[in-house]
Amino acid sequence: MLKIYLSGPIMDEQPGAARDWREWVKAHLSGEYFLLDPMRRKFVDRQVDSANEIVEFDLRDVRDADLILVNYNRPSIGTSMEVFYAAHDLGKFVVAFSPLPFAECSPWMARFCTKILPDLETAVDYIRTHFSD
Repeated sequence: MLKIYLSGPIMDEQPGAARDWREWVKAHLSGEYFLLDPMRRKFVDRQVDSANEIVEFDLRDVRDADLILVNYNRPSIGTSMEVFYAAHDLGKFVVAFSPLPFAECSPWMARFCTKILPDLETAVDYIRTHFSD
């Protein structure tokens, strides 16, 4: 079963927002794909004793994934680092969804996301079309 890592802002995200889109994906793709959700871990941002663990577990998920699904709803250092690592270092296919018009996208995200689509539903359809067994 193809593994998809769910990348997107967590730190300083609006309450529930980091979890809501991931739950929507799980409701629509579970059973078809194995989903790696970083929210399954119970770390607290900005705690020195968990910072290294947060990064290491997320990087492990990126390495384990076959495909990265990215919520690019706003600039996020962690999300950008995951995208760069996945695409540049590991050669992974990165599908992003974003409300941002292309002119407002970071050149780095535009370069290292393989595909940027306008919304989550379109991204999920894209994944089903191009990555289903």
